[in-house]
Amino acid sequence: MAKPYSSMPIEDCGEPLQPIPPEFFCLRPHPYQSLGAPYGAASPFYLRQGVIKALQLAQSQLNALHPGWRLGIFDGYRPLPVQQFMVDYTLKDLAQARGLILGELPPSQREALEAEVYTFWAIPSDNPLTPPPHSTGSAVDLTLVDAEDQPLDMGSAIDELSERSHPNYYESRQGDRTLSLPDRAYASQVHEHRSLLYQMMQSAGFQRHPQEWWHFSLGDQLWAWLETQHGRRAIARYGGIH
Repeated sequence: MAKPYSSMPIEDCGEPLQPIPPEFFCLRPHPYQSLGAPYGAASPFYLRQGVIKALQLAQSQLNALHPGWRLGIFDGYRPLPVQQFMVDYTLKDLAQARGLILGELPPSQREALEAEVYTFWAIPSDNPLTPPPHSTGSAVDLTLVDAEDQPLDMGSAIDELSERSHPNYYESRQGDRTLSLPDRAYASQVHEHRSLLYQMMQSAGFQRHPQEWWHFSLGDQLWAWLETQHGRRAIARYGGIH
């Protein structure tokens, strides 16, 4: 179940983790915090120094287009135990939704469920050559928030295991004549919101996860791999932090 980006080399630049400044962003605690994700003394609102600077650039560009709007941050740095918690919780939740009991599944069926979970979640690997993106402090889950601190409708919740989470899911639905006019209008609005988030983050140097509208990274293996997909040479400059 290795990710396509896991073979990218890492040369950690040694930048420290720093707190995300709350005066610039809307910090929105990740739903998994309320479920008991074991952050311990760590905080999800930390990122590498250079990533925070890029995030501030994206925020300033958003303000220029929409005064008062902010980036709504769900989480940045994620310790390995938290990554493992999220994977385990999602696996159990997926099994329950299908009327299955994990402990009673044959190995082949459990492996199929795990593969489905890992299409979204990164593997909680403690191998320094293959750190999960969030455990490097260079990946961030976020959305857009309007001037009244209300999140914009992005068409799905973060971490939803469905095709609705794919960044361009609503793009094709805008012109789908089998849908009603209100449904097409809704698809157009949601795609516009997702596109705006992407434009702001991309212009600041981030790359977006191919299957998650909310996940962006800068400097990790996923970022480096996506850079190479666009014909640019890149190497990961942020490794795992434990």
